[in-house]
Amino acid sequence: MKLNKGIAVAAAAIALTSAILYGCKPEEVGAGNGLEANNLSADFTITPVAGKSNTYALKANETGVLGVKWDLGDGAGSSPGKAIDTAFFPDAGTYNITLTTIGVGGAQKTTSKEVVVETSDPVRGNLIKGGKMQPGDQAEWTTLNISATPLTLTYEDNKLTFSGGNGSHTGIYQAVQVEANRQYKVDMAVSGSGATDVWFEVYVGQAAPVQGADYNDGGTRLGLNTWAGCGKTPFSGKLSAISCSGNGGGVVSFPNSGTAYVVIRTGGANFGTTGISITNVELRPVN
Repeated sequence: MKLNKGIAVAAAAIALTSAILYGCKPEEVGAGNGLEANNLSADFTITPVAGKSNTYALKANETGVLGVKWDLGDGAGSSPGKAIDTAFFPDAGTYNITLTTIGVGGAQKTTSKEVVVETSDPVRGNLIKGGKMQPGDQAEWTTLNISATPLTLTYEDNKLTFSGGNGSHTGIYQAVQVEANRQYKVDMAVSGSGATDVWFEVYVGQAAPVQGADYNDGGTRLGLNTWAGCGKTPFSGKLSAISCSGNGGGVVSFPNSGTAYVVIRTGGANFGTTGISITNVELRPVN
């Protein structure tokens, strides 16, 4: 009987411990456990930085804020940042800046404000024309037909989308004027749902593109390559941040002043359900 009584006491102790350990649910916002995040704010201010062209200070109200994400409205999407940050807009235009704040329990709030940039920066202006892929921008680009069967190119919703596959290979290009021994950086916003056996490459060279021929002058500057590990799953952001192929991070220079060509070419088997889209293509002098 003493043995049975000991077992009963032990069982009761285990049951009590289990109730303590497992009786509580994971903490969630609004579950009556004090994690209401009622004080979370997404308000912020935009202030021009004195002495710096087209540069703005962004300051989030930090009440209840554990983390922030900024979307500068330049096509690069939202990315983690600091509560006090800066933004540089080299091109004239209206930009919708969006702040997402993150509070306890994962609560989020979002606020958007517009900033109007009156003039383009005189030093870091974009050499590319029609880079925002707005209506009419198609006229600034020449399609480079590389394979016998081209990909489908669609200019719509302020972006250019490459779609198709089955081994097709197509590109676009534009001529720009560059100075010898000066550094430039090429970049763009790129997005897609994930591709299979596909490459997407950016070149900036001084050899003129030829219809029906591949383009490799200067080597790959930036690129997606599903064999190298990028572009296989959904992606959205600056190509320079997503790229897993190419040299120099998109920074280029030339031994001679004159004409250079920005060539964007892609090809492969399957471009995914949405294709690969680009916008905000730029080639800018590096300070």
